[in-house]
Amino acid sequence: MNKMKRDRQFRPLPVPSVDVHGLFGDRQDAICDSTAETLLDRCVEAGMVRAIDTSKPSPGVVIPIQPWGGTTQMFWDSDLGKSIETVAYSLYRRPNPKLEARVDEIIDMYAKMQDEDGYLNAWFQRVQPGRRWTNLRDHHELYCAGHLIEGAVAYFQATGKRKLLDVMCRFADYMIKVFGSGEGQLRGYCGHEEIELALVKLARVTGQKKYLDLSKFFIDERGTEPHFFTEEAIRDGRDPASFIQKTYEYSQSHLPVREQKKVVGHAVRAMYLYSGMADVATEYNDDSLTTALETLWDDLTTKQMYVTGGIGPAASNEGFTDYYDLPNESAYAETCASVGLVFWASRMLGRSPNRRYADIMEQALYNGAMSGLSLDGKTFFYENPLESAGKHHRWVWHHCPCCPPNIARLLASIGSYMYAVADDEIVVHLYGESTARFDLDGAKIELSQRTRYPWDGAIRFELKADKPVRFALSLRIPEWADGSTLKVNGRALDLAPVMVDGYARIEREWRTGDHIDLDIPLAPRTLFANPLVRQDAGRTALMRGPLVYCVESTDNGEGLNRIVLEGKLSEAKTTEIAELRGAVALDVPVARDEADWGSALYRTSPPRIQRGTARFVPYAFWDNRAPGEMLVWVRAGELSGE
Repeated sequence: MNKMKRDRQFRPLPVPSVDVHGLFGDRQDAICDSTAETLLDRCVEAGMVRAIDTSKPSPGVVIPIQPWGGTTQMFWDSDLGKSIETVAYSLYRRPNPKLEARVDEIIDMYAKMQDEDGYLNAWFQRVQPGRRWTNLRDHHELYCAGHLIEGAVAYFQATGKRKLLDVMCRFADYMIKVFGSGEGQLRGYCGHEEIELALVKLARVTGQKKYLDLSKFFIDERGTEPHFFTEEAIRDGRDPASFIQKTYEYSQSHLPVREQKKVVGHAVRAMYLYSGMADVATEYNDDSLTTALETLWDDLTTKQMYVTGGIGPAASNEGFTDYYDLPNESAYAETCASVGLVFWASRMLGRSPNRRYADIMEQALYNGAMSGLSLDGKTFFYENPLESAGKHHRWVWHHCPCCPPNIARLLASIGSYMYAVADDEIVVHLYGESTARFDLDGAKIELSQRTRYPWDGAIRFELKADKPVRFALSLRIPEWADGSTLKVNGRALDLAPVMVDGYARIEREWRTGDHIDLDIPLAPRTLFANPLVRQDAGRTALMRGPLVYCVESTDNGEGLNRIVLEGKLSEAKTTEIAELRGAVALDVPVARDEADWGSALYRTSPPRIQRGTARFVPYAFWDNRAPGEMLVWVRAGELSGE
């Protein structure tokens, strides 16, 4: 396969440049109908808005200080920032003056609360005003600033209103004075990464390179010696060895980032760090960062990732443990972590299209991330196990409500992940009914996808341009998509000669009326885990297209571990499930152990086998109907793809 040089810069399209329909459009409609307002309502109920209202007394400590020395109340600014970002994207899809007015009130409160020097943080201004910048390791100041920056950028792009953007520019300008290698500056960085990728967004929207430089400083300083967190603790009178996680691996600050080889620690923090590193690698054409990220990518995706794109199996550190440790029922697999993996994968595409990243982006998006939001947009998953005995259900809110606005802002801005553009190339990373608008080489181009993907693999692209223009159009051909075909204006195109890193790259002069037909077969397929994943030994998972499938007791009765997948997978029947918004289910030949074992716990004879079918539904849509059991990895019998 041909390889693309990585000395160019591919940037995602702004959210307003893409209209999405189909499955993603349905998810965005749910966000507009329910989620965006729900996020604000629950932020109010939790006390977050009161905490920034300087016309009222400070609420003080609402959520008690925990053994790690802080409280999730310290993160409230980040929850408001992500909620503002979600509302911003929803406003572009569907104007909502009432919702916009509510956000404007919140922004006014932040503007009034901001200190003269630019500092802004509800906790450290109104609860612990003497503790500013004293514990970057644990207390999330820069993390909160990052999410407010992202909210400010999104709200400016959606509404044209600059107030929050100007507030956050002032805060970022203050950070430039505080942090750096000069005399009197802090050579520090945040224990919970996020500010790095946010500053890149701020630089791109303002055109101010100084924000890029600050992001690069935070990345370059991380993990260097003498260790900032150690010196910070000593300055603050704390024992540097006495913190709850006991290791700097938790925050990926155990080594300089370019020396890190293994993905360790808190999963969301890791994904945000790698996202920021990838952005900086793109903006500075930094091969040293890209090389480090490629090593970390392989470490994650070949040894530490669930088939759903879920990551971080352990609740104890909300993160990584040992290689091939991927338990199903106890999987933590935080929604935010899969969202973060989508962020990282998207940014790894910044230097050139490569399906090794885009395939995983799609896998994490459609499964580990999208599962975090119910079909009606009102309830959420924090953890995403791959097996449930019937006690794991969506919840209305959480004591640490990071996941609801995170999955909402991702899905509400998904058009930005579908397409990218360089000086002479348009790239389609993800497929779905949509229309995208580009400015390329002085031409205005509109590219439309007509498709029912991921339910159907037929995709038609229709192009409009205000003048003929030469550029390359690159379309991802997923690694699993054997037998894909491509036609340009009705003429079949041999894929092999035009494939570059898993993308069909078609370079020609394009004009209005040109169309491309891409057909991606969506035959069901079975996946088997590496034998070192002991929890999946003797089991198989079912996929169709980018979707992981599961069985639920609402379709198949109790005792899902009785199901044995066997027979001819080609005999699977597809059925649209109305109560799952038209999702395609698979009715697959299976065997089942007898239901009536009797009262014996053990016996010498094996269970009798009954043959029939089992219904598999997309994993992301489970627990949207009657509550009950769920299972992804089912027992594997004699299987045939014929």
